Amino acid sequence: MVRFGTFSIVAHDPDRGTWGVAVQSKFISVGAVVPWAAAKVGALATQAYANVTYGPRGLDLLREGRSAEEVVRTLVASDDRRDHRQLGVVDARGGAAAHTGTACMEWAGHVVGSGFTCQGNILFAPAVVEAMARAYETTPGDLPERLLSALAAGQREGGDRRGMQSAAMLIVREKGGYDEGSDRWVDLRVDDHPSPIEELRRIFRLYDLTLLDREDPATARPIEGEVAVALQHDLGVLGYYHGPRSGSWDAASRTAFERFLGENNFENKQRPDGKIWPSVMHYLAERAAAEVARRTTTAPVVPGALERGPGASAPGGDRSRPTPRKPSRRSK
Repeated sequence: MVRFGTFSIVAHDPDRGTWGVAVQSKFISVGAVVPWAAAKVGALATQAYANVTYGPRGLDLLREGRSAEEVVRTLVASDDRRDHRQLGVVDARGGAAAHTGTACMEWAGHVVGSGFTCQGNILFAPAVVEAMARAYETTPGDLPERLLSALAAGQREGGDRRGMQSAAMLIVREKGGYDEGSDRWVDLRVDDHPSPIEELRRIFRLYDLTLLDREDPATARPIEGEVAVALQHDLGVLGYYHGPRSGSWDAASRTAFERFLGENNFENKQRPDGKIWPSVMHYLAERAAAEVARRTTTAPVVPGALERGPGASAPGGDRSRPTPRKPSRRSK
């Protein structure tokens, strides 16, 4: 029998139409086992002596309109190893329910709140899930921030008493995936790391910067004046822009900026109103500063290479071409 200690939170944000699961465990690749979710359906976590069939079966029951309590009862009742299982479910309406089997390894238990449930096994103490619940209820912001805060709070109370290894966060929202092609709004895993929760938060910051649209629209800045000058400077340092730093956001400036966004996977951050998100502006400034540092501390290998920047065209043209090889004597 394979068991692994885990603490997780399953939750629903009705204001933003999101459902999600966040989890940490002293177990390799916990994200491959515990979290399950479907937009406008619900989410669940299966753990302890995890029954992975709870995932697809539970989501099917939720699609039928069953409540979280009904799903827990149905799954557990048909499982002859129910005493070794742990399960947390949140339904489409935010109803929450959980099960902790009597044979789960100590300490094991759960806390069910309004729109969420926290559960864990092989924990340092009951304070782990209690702290997770408090953090979730008191942390401002949307579901990613609240789930990450809950994980961190649980770890501060001792978490999995054997230590840390992996973490994951899965959040679904209708058409929330890349290019609206799926509902997987946030899907991140840390499969093996000495500080998996901190690493999960670091990866989420990069994911958020690149792919999500969570910034307050009121913070977007018009690209004009000093903002335009700063962008022209940074784009110039990186080799995307070759015009004057005039502050006039002309066609050449717009083309350079669009190419930078496309090459750096910021398509989701492109705005049609002539404004820029602060996060993109900060990222561009950081990249330009790093490029300046590279030029001043790195010895050139190819003449002129350090002055070009990553956005510059290849010196031999836009498309690389293979260099003809002279036939060897053996091939004659």
